[in-house]
Amino acid sequence: MIPKPPFPGDLSLEQEIESFEALRPRLQELWDTIMNREEEPHTSVVVPSLTLDQSELKKLPGASFYEERLLFLLIRLRNPRARMVYVTSQPVHAMILEYYFQFLAGIPASHARARLTLLCAHDSSPRSLTEKILERPRLIQRIRLGIQDPARTYLTVFNSTPLERKLAVLLGIPLNGVDPKLTHLGTKSGSRKVFREAGIDLPLGTEDLRTEHEVESALLDLKAQRPNLRRAVVKLNDSFSGEGNALFRYPEEGGRAGVRECMQKLEFAVPSETPPMYFDKFSRMGGIVEEFIEAPQKFSPSAQLRVSPRGEVTLVSTHDQILGGPSGQVFLGCSFPAHDDYRMLVQQAGEQIGHVLATYGVVSRFAADFLVYRSHDDEEWKLSALEINLRMGGTTHPYLALQFLTGGTLDPRSGLFLSPSGHVKYYRATDNLKSEQYKGLLPEDLIDILTFNKLHYNHHTESGVLFHLIGAVSEFGKLGLTAIGNSRDEVVDLYQRTLGILDAETSLGR
Repeated sequence: MIPKPPFPGDLSLEQEIESFEALRPRLQELWDTIMNREEEPHTSVVVPSLTLDQSELKKLPGASFYEERLLFLLIRLRNPRARMVYVTSQPVHAMILEYYFQFLAGIPASHARARLTLLCAHDSSPRSLTEKILERPRLIQRIRLGIQDPARTYLTVFNSTPLERKLAVLLGIPLNGVDPKLTHLGTKSGSRKVFREAGIDLPLGTEDLRTEHEVESALLDLKAQRPNLRRAVVKLNDSFSGEGNALFRYPEEGGRAGVRECMQKLEFAVPSETPPMYFDKFSRMGGIVEEFIEAPQKFSPSAQLRVSPRGEVTLVSTHDQILGGPSGQVFLGCSFPAHDDYRMLVQQAGEQIGHVLATYGVVSRFAADFLVYRSHDDEEWKLSALEINLRMGGTTHPYLALQFLTGGTLDPRSGLFLSPSGHVKYYRATDNLKSEQYKGLLPEDLIDILTFNKLHYNHHTESGVLFHLIGAVSEFGKLGLTAIGNSRDEVVDLYQRTLGILDAETSLGR
């Protein structure tokens, strides 16, 4: 019989926070050891739970399969003394694991597989994985049994909430993530305050709004300050991927009555959204109103950084975000690295934000999204900060894929990623390949298509495609990919060729 967990399930909040604080120094010790020395033995417990607002998460088809995105963290098993415990809501198909193991250059798949403990809640309900784990004391104990040395183990999560804090305490290991008491810094309202503290420009607007009336007043205030303003954006504090953004168009005739009427015509990122549904969520989570910056030339880059337990800020990557949807504000994918013209501007702003977050005690990965814009080619790029994501996000796993495949590193002076052979690497990635034709495609079928059409990443040419979200393709017709190459043009060609091959292969027999 599996013994009961060492901590009671009814742990008081005070006991939980006290235990959580007691574990934090261990993360610093682990960080110093793992980051500064190769092949140090350690265990990472990966719980890729999307612990986000469930009403927002319902907008994401196949959300539970997004837990597969962090399988790129199997790169940690390149260290022959590292171990991993990876937990999911539903079983991961064996073929998907084999697909990733083949790319662990220099490590026999059997050796890596022996150091991986896969566990599953066997629960496909539309709730966060962490909730499911906390409901299963025996699963918690199975996770503990996969930990050889708690003193050299840490918990990796997609985002941090009080649920992840409780899980870390029950497991007796430190959380490699943001302390839940600091997550307000990553809301839309909190982000604007951090930007001001960092001295970064941001769009004119108002934060900490709660009611429909407050949104109405904020829109009127914006118009008073910017008489020529044509559009504004209303944003939910805790939304993600731009799906909580709503575009507002000012009426030709001003005044409160005109604004109130146009608020019923908000342009939502998700077609099924309605004003009553939207403002019900707004009353629960709050949000902001800010100007919509109009410019002939504008792009949406982001910077991803890491803050150590000692407060050291390290650049991880920069990207140009690819946006779409009805209002052009939904995150569809990204291109790495951000464009040469403004990459250093984005890096510098990201680092300034990181130093402010470090003063609050933020630890681990975060990303900051920006808008760069100008009126004509001869003008300098202007930058406005839009939001902070105190979690892993849509630009995290593609960069992990690049590291996973190449074993290279980022040069912080240029913001370029160099493979061990010295080649500069580029990629384009998406989580949003969707087609009715893809439905019914099994993981085995996808691997066959990749193999027959020679799309696999090739270590000799240092180019190719790596797929993710493979588990979602059969039921939802949804797939993610990262196309890696040695130039931007090569990446675009590879990306488009892959789409063409998938369309051609899945149209057979239909």
